[in-house]
Amino acid sequence: MSAIATGLSTLDRLDRLAQQDTAIHRLDPRAKVLTTLVFIVCVVSFGKYDVIQLLPFVVYPVVLAAGGRVPLGFVARILLVVSPFALFVGVFNPFLDRQVVAEIGGLQISGGWVSYASIILRFLLTAGVALVLTATTSFIGICLALEKLRVPDVLVTQLLLLFRYIFVLGDEAQRLGQARRLRSFGHRGMGLRPYGLMLGQLLLRSFARAQRVYEAMLCRGFDGRIRMARTLHFGRADLLFTLGWTALFVAFRLVDVPLLLGRLTTGMGQ
Repeated sequence: MSAIATGLSTLDRLDRLAQQDTAIHRLDPRAKVLTTLVFIVCVVSFGKYDVIQLLPFVVYPVVLAAGGRVPLGFVARILLVVSPFALFVGVFNPFLDRQVVAEIGGLQISGGWVSYASIILRFLLTAGVALVLTATTSFIGICLALEKLRVPDVLVTQLLLLFRYIFVLGDEAQRLGQARRLRSFGHRGMGLRPYGLMLGQLLLRSFARAQRVYEAMLCRGFDGRIRMARTLHFGRADLLFTLGWTALFVAFRLVDVPLLLGRLTTGMGQ
């Protein structure tokens, strides 16, 4: 299966997971979006040398995935595919920051390695929670929540159109790839030049299709805003979910939970 087909299959599975009926899925999308935003803000606010302090935040995506029946293995595979980006971002940290900040069993660890580990862990937490949010809310539900939270209409509309037509664009790219393979014999047509031509052709076809779609939308009364018929109700369960998790995230941010647990365990042992 090509990379494009794999990506479209992943998006389709996320959308199908979001159609389940669980307590997490029944929560108001605004509650999950707001809670996830607080989670991300707390995670990224830690210092560059904080690694152990981030570990308690693993609780939220794991609980959300378990309650929403989202396979953790599926989420882990997606994170593994996109992890090279995070690995590349901090790859030079160990060479730029050589100051020793920790020592484990006689092994000196520089600040560069600690900050590198912090970057990777933050990426896994933020990307993982975004995937779980999509799998328990749906992309359409997230956009509806953003609209109700007064996010600018132009941004919400762009996100909705992107999700709607990314499958169309992916199918077009697959057809171009299949046509190239059918016309390739041996190693002919397998170099970089055909890919450049294919990319240009795909761009031109995308512009042409976008123009036709836009004209069709104008004929049907489109005024720059996509209106969704689904209504939302923010109830008591949604409020408790948001306040409870928010309080826990703030506690994780203000209190060094691993250090506190270590002291308690040591005290009990004595």
